Amino acid sequence: MPTFKNAKIFLGTDQTHFASAMTINNGLVTWVGSSEEVTDEQAVDLQGRTVLPGLIDVHTHPKYIADALHGVACTPPNVNSIAEMQTALRHSVAFGKSDQTWIEGWGFDETKLAEHRTPTVDDLDKVSTTQPIFIYRSDCHSSVGNSKALELAGIDRDTPDPQGGFIGHFPDGRPNGYMKEVAATQLLIRVKSVQNYTADVQNMVNSSDHYLANGIVAIGEMMGRKQPDDSLRLYQDAVATGFKPKTAIYYVYDEVADNSELTPTFDDQLRVTGIKVFMDGSISGETAYNKRPYPDGRNGVAITSPAKLKRAVDYARAHKLQVAAHAMGDAAIQTVLDVTQGLDPWLADRPSIRIEHASILSNAMLDQLNHAKMNYALVTQPIFFFAEDESYRQFLSPAQFKLIYRDKSMLTTKARFALSSDAPCTPWAEPDSPFVNIYAAVTRKTANSDLVNPEEAITVPQAILAYTKWSAEIGGFKHNGQLMPGLAGDFVVLDRDIFTIPSDDIQNVKVQSTWIAGEKVSPN
Repeated sequence: MPTFKNAKIFLGTDQTHFASAMTINNGLVTWVGSSEEVTDEQAVDLQGRTVLPGLIDVHTHPKYIADALHGVACTPPNVNSIAEMQTALRHSVAFGKSDQTWIEGWGFDETKLAEHRTPTVDDLDKVSTTQPIFIYRSDCHSSVGNSKALELAGIDRDTPDPQGGFIGHFPDGRPNGYMKEVAATQLLIRVKSVQNYTADVQNMVNSSDHYLANGIVAIGEMMGRKQPDDSLRLYQDAVATGFKPKTAIYYVYDEVADNSELTPTFDDQLRVTGIKVFMDGSISGETAYNKRPYPDGRNGVAITSPAKLKRAVDYARAHKLQVAAHAMGDAAIQTVLDVTQGLDPWLADRPSIRIEHASILSNAMLDQLNHAKMNYALVTQPIFFFAEDESYRQFLSPAQFKLIYRDKSMLTTKARFALSSDAPCTPWAEPDSPFVNIYAAVTRKTANSDLVNPEEAITVPQAILAYTKWSAEIGGFKHNGQLMPGLAGDFVVLDRDIFTIPSDDIQNVKVQSTWIAGEKVSPN
């Protein structure tokens, strides 16, 4: 029954309440109070450190993170050209292995590459033609593969585009390796995963330490799959082998639409929670669905029609699941609101519908949220404008840009609000650092020193609540998010006081240690 004293413990109940000591028994907080009340001579002295409830990333892609950790970061500051990408891939630990070993990378953004174009199959074939190569674009919607990867996936000049995706071609009709949007990317992922299930499980286990080092004790898996392997099975095997973060799985709707058996589960460690619906793509990829066209004259990609969204909502209602709707562009968000605002909520313990990203929100949409019958959550990622400022400036009009990631305005609505990473889906070397995300939300500054709509800044306590209490309420992590009697003894100790340091130092905050159920799990 450890007691902790001499700390600055943010309780997570609201913006202002702290304690200096707490006791954890059988994995649960049993008491919080003042260090002056502690009589236990064996109490752990935290020497004035700041303590937060264990952090919760309610929108991330753990399978992708697991792949990225053994893959190559094709992101600034180390990779700024296709030539540097080729060099980095040649330094992959997978390079030179058998023809069954995939060389993987992640994070490229063609607007940040010196060539200002997407790498092609020919570029990757200069690295290897005997090993398959797969690289995620920064948005994790699109990707590029070499000729070996295309061969294994059975993709040639005659392969039709999958619904909602596009296979790139050279002018002569030959596939150029670019797989645009999720449906196309999945053609490569499926063949990769079929060959690597055992490796996938081990990669997941290896990623556990990565999450814990960032203070993340619970996650929302936003790309649950049934094919080629069931995500629930993957996580069950990973948990049995040592994966520690609590996990809520959201299955991609297209893969479960005909599955009448999918129902929520309620295990604290691993749960089936909801379905994921893709309304559009990404702003940096010019595929987010916008009311106003991009410079190329197109409005992006509307992946899901209003009728299909209604079918997905009806499915979620019938199966008592939450809907997480990926919607970045204002036209995509408008579709979600128009289809669902007048419907009765079906979940009482959390919002029935989550709008993921909510990247471009007008005042009219904020008003719509406030007057809707439906109960919503807004789950957003300031790290996107932090890392992708140039793309947003290039592809959005000034009027659109003024409406991006309106965190403070979101907090004025009745919708629940959370911050998350969507990692590794942004061109930043630490895509799921909570403190880079919090820095962006609080300062509205970017990696290139731009200032983005500073009137939408939120406070440090609000940003932390958006990673703790509020995210727990949205994601259904009922025992997390606060350090109060009866709740989980999951917490993080920081290397500096995030509440008092200069705001520019927030991005440099590190987790000194992470504790689950009162036991230190990081560092090991």
